[in-house]
Amino acid sequence: MATKKQQDSSARIADNKKASYNYFFEERFEAGLVLEGWEVKSLREGKVQLTDGYVVIRDGEMFVVGLQINPLRSASTHTTPDSIRTKKLLLHKEQIRRLTGKIEQKGYTLVPLNLHWKAGKVKCEIALAKGKAEHDKRDTIKDREGKREVERAMKSRNR
Repeated sequence: MATKKQQDSSARIADNKKASYNYFFEERFEAGLVLEGWEVKSLREGKVQLTDGYVVIRDGEMFVVGLQINPLRSASTHTTPDSIRTKKLLLHKEQIRRLTGKIEQKGYTLVPLNLHWKAGKVKCEIALAKGKAEHDKRDTIKDREGKREVERAMKSRNR
């Protein structure tokens, strides 16, 4: 029986929270993901880590490297699960060609942002990103702490 979370058409599976700290996002894309059966079962249980993942383009195809899907203890006996297997991303050829031209520019890369369910299929949101300098990261921390301070003040004022 499917749970309420699985029935939601756009339920999040995993987020890459480090990505927004390390990169500025220029464009976002939604790509399909080629998975094996045991990987889908593990995703349903939330046994995935996206933090160290990155996207590469080889021979006109896109792959996500470093996406770790840990196998369940009850994984199938006739397959050998490889948790750090390189997974293929599915995008239109024209989009891949355009992204290839963009990432050849200095400072641009492709970063996976999240994994989510869409109409029963696993999708990976990727972004064309430019790396942040150290002072930009400090500004991000300062803004985040400022927002927390304002929220605390508002919360104590409402009591």
